[in-house]
Amino acid sequence: MSKLQSITCIDDLRKLAKKRTPRMFFDYVESGSWSETTFRANCEDFKKIKFKQRVAVDISDRDTSVEIFGSKFKMPCAIAPVGLQGMQHPDGEILAAKAAENFGVPYTLSTMSVCSIEDVARKTTNPFWFQLYVMKDHSFSKNLINRAKNVGCSALILTVDLQILGQRHKDIKNGLSTPPKLTVRNLMNLMQHPKWCLNMLRTPRRTFRNIVGHVDGVSDVSKLSAWVSEQFDPRLSWDDVSRIRDWWGGKFIIKGILEPEDAVKALDVGADAIIVSNHGGRQLDQTSSTISMLPKIVEAVKGKSAIWLDGGIRSGQDILKAVALGADNTLIGRAMSYGLAANGISGCEKTLNILHTELDMTMALCGHKNLKEVDDSILKIESDF
Repeated sequence: MSKLQSITCIDDLRKLAKKRTPRMFFDYVESGSWSETTFRANCEDFKKIKFKQRVAVDISDRDTSVEIFGSKFKMPCAIAPVGLQGMQHPDGEILAAKAAENFGVPYTLSTMSVCSIEDVARKTTNPFWFQLYVMKDHSFSKNLINRAKNVGCSALILTVDLQILGQRHKDIKNGLSTPPKLTVRNLMNLMQHPKWCLNMLRTPRRTFRNIVGHVDGVSDVSKLSAWVSEQFDPRLSWDDVSRIRDWWGGKFIIKGILEPEDAVKALDVGADAIIVSNHGGRQLDQTSSTISMLPKIVEAVKGKSAIWLDGGIRSGQDILKAVALGADNTLIGRAMSYGLAANGISGCEKTLNILHTELDMTMALCGHKNLKEVDDSILKIESDF
């Protein structure tokens, strides 16, 4: 039996990813800021929500599909923007985008990807989404938007919760860099992952290819770190968000909303969708989990915009809980990264198949055969949620 055949859940993929990936890159995915309280709460708060089992109802011919911006997808689950996917596995962003395309869910490419916008576009057929960080260098941001337009990206996700970079202790201790710095500690760890090293040597994609060569004065890796560290814009305002919406001119999604007041402001600037997100617990620690804030934001938005949820999803049951509480769509970051690190494109496809099977079976056992009929009547919520 192959490794993937024996995998039954996302946690199995996580364990395999930990074995196959150098520590600094596994830790990059598997970490939150400071005490990691919010990172853990994103998952733990899902467990406070239980299902109501129903029996003796017709659950044949089930349908988990959703429509997003006029396109039909197999389930309400998009691939979230994750930086450094190309260090989880060589050409990682390309492989994850292909897996999403083959399965029938949307893929989002991060500004901080290893494979460039053009790299992914050349290797895929369907339009993907692009995620933008707001940089002080507005000419760079405009250029990124134009590059995304030129390859046919169908939506722009603007991340608004990274005006300053949250401190992640594991990244500091590991000396995270792309490509990895050749310290004694890192060399010893890399020697324990010869397959990863060999595969990485076979690809030219080993740095942030959306940036290097596209910014004045950043022509190589040695100049990249200093530029990135000072570029996130602490002066970001809602006026800036409106300006970026106008630069893009297409479907516009705002990611990083955690409070109802900010959800209303996102509506005011014309967001086509709002992503309830705390950056996977990687920014402000000891704040609310995303699933606990979802009902409040749904109530505040009152159906005037699509509401998506990001953070803590490790199963198809989590997807169903989010939908039942009012989410129109969900996004997965870590779950997809585990699959990618575990076994490339096959691992990504395994991730999606696991989530879809769990979503479909749980929906059926709750007495529904069409996702559009699901609401919070299928749930029992614990008092401390």
